[in-house]
Amino acid sequence: MSAPRTPLRRRLIAAGAVTATAVLLGACTSNTPAEPEGDSSSAPAAAGGNDEEGEQVVIGFSAPASDHGWMGAITSAATKEAERYDDVELRVSEGTNDVNLQISQVEQFINDGVDAIVLLPYDGAALTEVATRAMEAGITVVNVDREFSSPAAARTTVLGDNYGMGVSAGTYVCEQVGDTPGAVVAEIAGIDSLPLTQDRSQGFADALGECGLDVDNRVAADFTVQGGQQAAANLLQAAPKIDALWNHDDDQGVGVMAAIEEAGRDEFVMVGGAGSANVMREIQSGDSVVKATVVYPSTQAADGVRLARLLVQRKAMSDLVEVEVPRTVQLYAPVVTAENVERYLPSAFES
Repeated sequence: MSAPRTPLRRRLIAAGAVTATAVLLGACTSNTPAEPEGDSSSAPAAAGGNDEEGEQVVIGFSAPASDHGWMGAITSAATKEAERYDDVELRVSEGTNDVNLQISQVEQFINDGVDAIVLLPYDGAALTEVATRAMEAGITVVNVDREFSSPAAARTTVLGDNYGMGVSAGTYVCEQVGDTPGAVVAEIAGIDSLPLTQDRSQGFADALGECGLDVDNRVAADFTVQGGQQAAANLLQAAPKIDALWNHDDDQGVGVMAAIEEAGRDEFVMVGGAGSANVMREIQSGDSVVKATVVYPSTQAADGVRLARLLVQRKAMSDLVEVEVPRTVQLYAPVVTAENVERYLPSAFES
């Protein structure tokens, strides 16, 4: 039947188009083409010169607490990116998982009159109203990772590809066990109430459907080591046989691996999620059930800082013809295996 395959291809094509924007972002300050002929003084800079020092930009940054490796890497990368520019002052609020406290942090940035806010909300819907107020006050807001519920709440949004993560993981599983009769596939999700988890699971299910598989056993954890260990223990007890397992998050994967070792299970192929350095070393060793992981970039807030600077200084992304920074930048979700792990390991975060 060909009809069920169309939605997956359509979404992949759309994701690929936006991903191209993300590739361009990585070079947005590095190329300096020749000046075009004619007078362009009335328009924003359309190319080149983005690394040159410009007007001072004060950026407020707020993100959830660094209670796992990926989130810690998010804040660290944002800080390091800001330090690259003499014309950027980054004001970092203490990471918090308290929605009300994060709202008050944004309100303080508004009162301080910062030029831009880079915001990775603990809960995108809950932070939408205060982010909208910041935009109405003339402050450029860059939304990172967890989307607001209104497009009016941010000028630009930087996203990982959660649906694409699921597709990448599912495609890899199909390659590994798709020809195994009656293959049993299991899934350890993150926080089920988050749209990002729902998108990952949907992408995974859609990709598995392409090779006639589905998810036979599924549990949800909470992106923590403890939660991952408990969820994995429950899953392994409920499923005496597994051929392939996808764990959404490499931080909770530390606990997942502990549960697997405790249970003495090694009959399946495991795929990680997010792309931590410790999981990549497991892949590199060749002695682990973990054979792959799907990268979810921890550079999103760093990209947000760079974009905020460009937006305030009325610059554009130099590798684009457009004279405005795009509304959405979505990053790619590659699969890391033993064949390409050396390429990704140097930039991976530690769980």
